[in-house]
Amino acid sequence: MKRTLDLIQRDKDALSDVMKLRFYPIVASSGKGAVLRDICGVDYIDFSAGWGVANVGYNHPRIIKRVCDQMSKLSFASTISILNEESISLAERLISMLPGKFEKKVWYGHSGSDANEFVAKIVPLATGKSRMITFVGSYHGMTMGSYAMSGHPSQGRFIGAGNIIKLPYPYCYRCAFGKEKDSCNLFCLKYIEDYVLRCVCQPDQIAAVTVEAIQCDGGDVTPPDGFLQGLQAICRKHEILLILDEVKIGLGRTGKMFGFEHWDIEPDLVVMGKPLGGGQPLSAVVGRKEIMDAAVGAHLFTTAGNPVACAAAMETLDIIKEENLEKNAEVMGEYLRKAFLRLKDKYEVIADVRGKGLVIGIELVKDRDTKEPADELTALVVYRSYELGLLYFCAGIFSNILEFTPPLVITCDQAEQAVRIIDQAIGDAISGNVSSEKVAEYSGWGG
Repeated sequence: MKRTLDLIQRDKDALSDVMKLRFYPIVASSGKGAVLRDICGVDYIDFSAGWGVANVGYNHPRIIKRVCDQMSKLSFASTISILNEESISLAERLISMLPGKFEKKVWYGHSGSDANEFVAKIVPLATGKSRMITFVGSYHGMTMGSYAMSGHPSQGRFIGAGNIIKLPYPYCYRCAFGKEKDSCNLFCLKYIEDYVLRCVCQPDQIAAVTVEAIQCDGGDVTPPDGFLQGLQAICRKHEILLILDEVKIGLGRTGKMFGFEHWDIEPDLVVMGKPLGGGQPLSAVVGRKEIMDAAVGAHLFTTAGNPVACAAAMETLDIIKEENLEKNAEVMGEYLRKAFLRLKDKYEVIADVRGKGLVIGIELVKDRDTKEPADELTALVVYRSYELGLLYFCAGIFSNILEFTPPLVITCDQAEQAVRIIDQAIGDAISGNVSSEKVAEYSGWGG
């Protein structure tokens, strides 16, 4: 424990708070599958996958071998000026995975942020249209362009770009229009067509709509059936590009390779990141050739698309398919949702359970009638779960969502153990058996 405390203090002294989002005092030393081990030798089931990065689990032996083999042959080549086979092969693979009978190309970056920066910068340039539509509650990244596109509270303190129009996402539990899901007739789409495109901005000025098929950091908000199809119809009608941000939910997490596949969407561009590199920093935008070729050298990074990261990505895609991880995400996700619905019957503080596959959110409230968010209780539950051996984070625009995005390799035993821990953690937090003083230092999004 002394070593843990020492490292925590060294972290406080050396690392900028600007890069921190902490929920509990853990120092990881190793990992395997869905388990992380701290420097004291304590094992934790990780139900966060490191914010959705570790889809194929930690330290997968095939990725280790592929990375080592590639490092021994060619550790680096800057794709911006020197070709390497790995980056070309991965690009061809990504193109083959997406729908749409139109020519596509690939751009590489390091993270979802710089990939969405591509969208913010290049799409208006390519289309000659200045305006873009995104959604309240969305999270697209940490660079200025991706920040401007985002609608997450953590980014509200910065001045965004004036060309972005942010609309209500269909957060049915907290409908911005005060409608009921079963009777609203998707009023959120009618609002776009009848009001926004008439009174806020003419459609011929709008370059694109960027949307997450499921809003993860916004609270694991899953749109009602028909919303994405209707949004696509509006975009097609007005010749507006439809861009899907799949950075966190893509590559098998929802039970399909991409989240938008649940609604038969054909995006013009798809943004990928987090799990793509199998732990190596890699992102990609795959989209229409005419957009991707808008200008030479307009958005490039020296180490993006390097051969090591691309080799790891190829192996990651192979593992997802060959180990049938999409199916495991579907099966384990269904088990967890049913278990969480039983907890909803047990605890009044659980107001909603939502998601697809292995992206699941539990919304906690102080009162089911008023729907007042229980953000402090949420922080206590997250911390208590850590004490009991389970790692995950809170999310949502009110910081009151327990978010579960475990590695797609989780087992039945691990899922069952996780449910038991969450059950106990909620009970302990409600009973006052969790120290608020311990939690105060780890405020997560509330910092």
